[in-house]
Parts: sequence; structure tokens; C-alpha cells
Amino acid sequence: MSSDEKLRRLIELKQTARNGGGEARIDAQHKRGKLTARERLDILLDEGSFEELDSLVRHHVSDYGLDGQRYHGDSVVTGHGHVDGRLVFVFAQDFTVIGGTLSEVAGQKICRIMDLAMLSGAPVIGLNDSGGARIQEGVGSLAGYGEIFTRNTLASGVIPQISVIMGPTAGGAVYSPAITDFIFMTQETGQMYITGPEVVRAVTGEDVTHEQLGGATAHATHSGVSHFTVAGDEACLGEVRRLLSFLPSNNMEDPPALEPEDDPQRSSSDLLTIVPDESSRPYDMRAVIERVVDGADFMEVHAGFAQNIMVGFARLDGRTVGIVGNQPLVLAGVLDIDASRKAARFVRFCDCFNIPLVTLTDVPGYLPGVAQEHGGIIAHGAKLLFAYAEATVPKVNVILRKAYGGAYIVMSSKHLRGDVNYAWPTGEAAVMGAEGAVNIIHREELQNSANAAELRQTLMAEYNERFSNPYAAAERGFIDDVIDPRETRPRLIRALAMLQDKSVTNPPKKHGNIPL
Repeated sequence: MSSDEKLRRLIELKQTARNGGGEARIDAQHKRGKLTARERLDILLDEGSFEELDSLVRHHVSDYGLDGQRYHGDSVVTGHGHVDGRLVFVFAQDFTVIGGTLSEVAGQKICRIMDLAMLSGAPVIGLNDSGGARIQEGVGSLAGYGEIFTRNTLASGVIPQISVIMGPTAGGAVYSPAITDFIFMTQETGQMYITGPEVVRAVTGEDVTHEQLGGATAHATHSGVSHFTVAGDEACLGEVRRLLSFLPSNNMEDPPALEPEDDPQRSSSDLLTIVPDESSRPYDMRAVIERVVDGADFMEVHAGFAQNIMVGFARLDGRTVGIVGNQPLVLAGVLDIDASRKAARFVRFCDCFNIPLVTLTDVPGYLPGVAQEHGGIIAHGAKLLFAYAEATVPKVNVILRKAYGGAYIVMSSKHLRGDVNYAWPTGEAAVMGAEGAVNIIHREELQNSANAAELRQTLMAEYNERFSNPYAAAERGFIDDVIDPRETRPRLIRALAMLQDKSVTNPPKKHGNIPL
């Protein structure tokens, strides 16, 4: 065979690999409202930056049950490219090839990419669209999953790992995304579940659809498995690029800093009136965040889950920060099981990747009730406490209004190694609110009073005067300063600039034992 013939052969093989499962299956993919693996990578990555690896790999088992199907590249496209000029490693499962099922060699391709990502110190992004393990290969496909899970675990906290669920992801396949840092799901097409509706129906008698069981909305609002829900492949991949703009490439780097376009000295008079005078009235913490951060740009994480607390990424003077804030619009901003889990995982991610934490506190306490106690609020609530205490990144806290009881402690207080703690004049740091405190402290006096209602109001006013303000905590040094709300943005920026070179190490140990 001549050199020209060999070259033509190579070109033919490469073209065959690029065609995936063929035109008919590509058309079927499009009719489902989904793009192909390669089309998705074209959107995700900078134009012309994708370098494919292992494009000629084929599975090496018998044709048992596959009717002779052996595709170059098999069921996953792997390689590396750039997002905004920064290196990333990617794999995209190809549903047009044997339903995107994971074969032994497909698992090896994904592991190869993950190994290179670790060696290079670059994020890894997986686009998931698969029917699960390739049954025809038996234990070989299961071994592939196990190898992937191991690499997910070893890479955790070293490089950012992002999973994008753009089609079915079932059985053991769901555990790799679950270990990664962030999960995106496309509405209507992205699905995750351990067992499908048919198995659920057979075992439990419950009649449920694929979407109800494991769709994007279910995991964004009920289970909390998914962090972002986006309509359509293209918009979803655009949000992945946006997330990456906030993150460092690995745990040894700082997050990327942008040239600031917003005045670091900007004050906001609106902040004077956002918090109502009545402590029981709600307000939107998002309005506070948007007035403080650069350009009102806040990328909320887990927006549909445990909405009584908000977490997400923003910038202050061009630098990435992680925001944690109670949301008084939902359950008065109280901490419960789901809110504690949500915030703790976010705090730990930020600590892994050198992202400073800004906490905005307005919390009346932990949610009481039998369901919460029996559900493990003690263990789950301790997760957030553990996460803040363990974190060594710069931590700045602003108490806007309520900071009661154990919830005061857990929201990045000085006692959990908070670096700088501010309060607005409306801040209240106390064991509990005035009514509850008066009912306990003056129980007998109230019981014996002929005019208990009037006495209660007088005692509550005295309690509020003494405790429902930030000055008692400031006198003890638990709050560094009581600040003008209008100056929140410049004060945060100056505090973080001062802490930029903070260096703290935890005691030597293999790892902590967070109450999982």
C-alpha cells in the first residue's frame, strides 16, 4: 500500500469516527431535541481548540448481542481544548453509538482523560448521555465505572470536576456525576436515576414517568442532586463556560481575576431601606447581593433547592468570591437539614479551590420539629459548622439582622475562625429573639402578673434594648465593626484585599471526619 493510500485510509477512518453511529442515528438524536457529542463539544470549547484523543479505539469483545457493531472511537469522544483560552479536558458520550453505553474501552478513554487532567492541573468536564453499562460486555463495563469512580474521588479537591447531564444517566452511571463538584441538567432531556420507572413500578407499585422520577426539575428542587437546570443543550453549555470563568484550574492556583469594571468605592443608598424595621418582615437577600457585588452579577448555585439559604459565585473588584446568605423570603431564612447540606458542600468547595467566602447573615435559628430532629438535623446542621471551622480561605461575614443561637455561631462567626465580622446597625446577635427569651427568663413573673401582656411588651422592649443590637457583641470583640450599610461593598473589598495573602494550616492529619 502506497503512502497516499495509507493517508486516504487514515482520513477515511477519521471520518468514520466523526460520523458516530451514522446519519440515521444522528437525525434521531436531533429529533429528540439533543445535539450530538461533537456538536456539544463545538459549543463548549473555544473555536478550533479541540484536540481529540483515542479516536480510533474500538471495543474488543465478541459480537454477542451487538450485531457486528464496532465503531471507531466507540461510545465516547474524548480530548482537550480551551474555554476562554484556558485548558480543559473533556469527554462527551455519544448516544448515536450503541446508545452511548459504557464499554470497557470507553471507560479506559474517560480514565485516560481524567489522568491527563490531574497531571496537567486542569478541569475535567463530562457530557453525559448514555444508556448505562454495556450489558453485552458484562463485568468489563462495570470495571470501567469503578475505575472512573476512583479517579473522581482522587481528583476531588484537586481539579474542578463538572458533569453535564444531557440525556439518560442510569444505574451505576449516576455515581460519577454525584462525586463531581457541580452537576448541570438540561430540562426535559437530562435524566438521572438508579432504577428506571419500570423497575420502580415492578418493585414498589409506584407509577412514575422518567421526568418525574429523575428529571432536571426533580433533582433541582427535591433531591438537590443537580446544581443547575438549563433549557436546551446550547444554553446549558454556555452556563458551564460561565461557571468556569469563576473557578481556578486547580487547587494550587487562585481564581482568575478580571479587570474590574465596577467602582470598588461604590456605595448603595438602597441598602438603607432593604431590611425592614420590623424584624419579622421578610426581604430578598438577592437584592442585597446584587447591590454589593460587581455589576450585580451573581451566579446562584442550587437555586431551586433549600431556598432558605443562597449560595453562589460573584466578583468583588474583579476577584471571585463565594457568597453564602440566608434568604428571609423563605422560611424566614432558618437553617434546616437541606440548607445545612447545601451550604456546607459549597463552603467546602470554595475552601478546596482558594475562593474567599462572604457570608451575609440573617438567621433566626435552626428549624424546630419532629421531622427535622428525626431526619438528623443535629448531624446535618453540624456539617455547616464543620465546613466553616475547617475552611482556611479568607472569611468575611456581615450580620444584617438576626443572628440567633447556634445559627449565629455556625454562620462564619469569629468562634469558627471567621477573619473579619461586620454588622449593620440592624444586626442582632443573641441567644434567641426577645419574645422567646422573655418567656423563659420571666416565666414566673409573667404567670403571676395581673397584666401579663403589657408586662411582656415592657420586658421585650428592655431585652431588645440590651441584646437586640450589634453593640454588645462588638464590645466583646465578636464583631469587628458596626458599619453603614451603604458602605458594605467597599468594606468587603478592603477586608478581602487585606486577607489576600492569608496563610493558615490545619493540624496534620489524613483527613477530618465530617458528620456525613
